[in-house]
Amino acid sequence: MATYELPELPYDYDALEPTIDARIMELHHDIHHQGYVDGANAALDKLETMRDNDDWGDVKGVERNLAFNLSGHINHSVFWENMSPDGGGEPGGELADAMDEHFGGFDQFKSHFSAAAKGVEGSGWGMLVYDYVADKPIVTMAENHQNQSPMAEPLLVLDVWEHAYYLQYENNRGEYVDNFWDVVNWDDVAERLDEAQSA
Repeated sequence: MATYELPELPYDYDALEPTIDARIMELHHDIHHQGYVDGANAALDKLETMRDNDDWGDVKGVERNLAFNLSGHINHSVFWENMSPDGGGEPGGELADAMDEHFGGFDQFKSHFSAAAKGVEGSGWGMLVYDYVADKPIVTMAENHQNQSPMAEPLLVLDVWEHAYYLQYENNRGEYVDNFWDVVNWDDVAERLDEAQSA
């Protein structure tokens, strides 16, 4: 039985237009995200077979596949919720206070996050995460999926793999990143911050 399942989008494929068009959302969710779910489940199946047979010959490769695919699944699951057709604007409440405290204000946070997302070499993510060691939110970037701190909780993530934007923006990642702010679901980010601080 599959351990991981593809979550449904919380809105229609075309709900984020014109920021992200319907065809990108359909391919990204139904094909790419499903691929990470399938890959993570396949890796778990292989690890179970290895345990049953006490045969660990390819454990490094299988664990690498699990890390890659599971991180892809987790990041995408957050990504869909981080966006809304009613998104955009600026955060309020405790999230705004946290940005003032840790980044010097929303504008500084937005500039930092955008620079990180635009600066990812190759494929990856711009990320606002809650760092449990430092006990505060930090901006970071992840190349591919899996090379992020296991002690950090994703709060706001932006997929900058080419499949996330190329059909619409071609090679203009910067425009895609700039337009992302029009659909950010700040209520979701604030809820994730509250949960991380309470953990």
